[in-house]
Amino acid sequence: MAQPAVSFVDAFTGRPFRGNPAGVCVSDVALSGRWMQSFAAEINLSETAFVVREGDQPFPLRWFTPTAEVELCGHATLASAHILWESDAVARDLPIRFSTLSGILTAAPSDGWIDLDFPAVPANREELPPGLLEALRLTDTPLFFGRTRFDYLIEVADEQTVRGLSPDFERLRDFPARGTIVTSRSDRPAEDGRSADSQRYDFVSRFFAPQEGVNEDPVTGSAHASLLPYWSAKLGRLELLGYQASARGGFVRVRAAGDRVIISGQAVTTMRAELAIPAEEPIRRSPGGSQPISTGRTSHVQPEGHGPRPPLPPIPRRFGACENEVA
Repeated sequence: MAQPAVSFVDAFTGRPFRGNPAGVCVSDVALSGRWMQSFAAEINLSETAFVVREGDQPFPLRWFTPTAEVELCGHATLASAHILWESDAVARDLPIRFSTLSGILTAAPSDGWIDLDFPAVPANREELPPGLLEALRLTDTPLFFGRTRFDYLIEVADEQTVRGLSPDFERLRDFPARGTIVTSRSDRPAEDGRSADSQRYDFVSRFFAPQEGVNEDPVTGSAHASLLPYWSAKLGRLELLGYQASARGGFVRVRAAGDRVIISGQAVTTMRAELAIPAEEPIRRSPGGSQPISTGRTSHVQPEGHGPRPPLPPIPRRFGACENEVA
């Protein structure tokens, strides 16, 4: 068995040290869940993706935070496709299909961007849980509060409110959701939903998930599977451009495709590493299936951040602007 190839990738950005970082480990055989979990904890990125490039597509793909396996991760999927094309493991003009815990996910090249085909996760209107606004330190009544299968989704009055949020993460951690998406209409809407202009985008968002050990996720691909159905219905358009206004920040294109969402972003490789230890022996596959038998722990769908409580010590990341500066 050849040693796995390991890369670090910044996803949802066209410039290094911005967007959302992910580890990508490509091997020619399936590795055990225990080894993958240990490796993800060792490099301590928000997510590490493990791709098995064995035989024909779809390629098995699994995602691990430093503490748990997760069922869906947008930025590490984007990073995995980027590495397979960049390394010429797959021809750069061909789509890639991945076999995952969330089914078959497809990545396709698109004029320098990568299109991910994800299931839509719409929000249903609900009553606000007592204390949630106080935990977010929101003083005004939201325009909308709802819940997806995984997250709270809150629309506030304006972009300034989104950007100015400073939640009480200790209090927010107690609420029974994966995380909280806070969003508003952009003060400077895009004209075509695609331009990624630093001054124009359709909606802005931030994602907080202290319940999963990450106070704020830089750019959350899976959250946009909920943001697109919400904003598409409000704005009357099927294709939109979002900006996630974390300190690192990133642009995400989203397009409706029936009950699916096409989530698009860019990616940059920042590091290629060589393992100095042998990878664990490959594990047997489940009968008749492409997914290996897991020896790790699987969490519910999580953001592109750490695993469940208790939270890890903060990852020492310094945040900058995204590919295009946004004032």
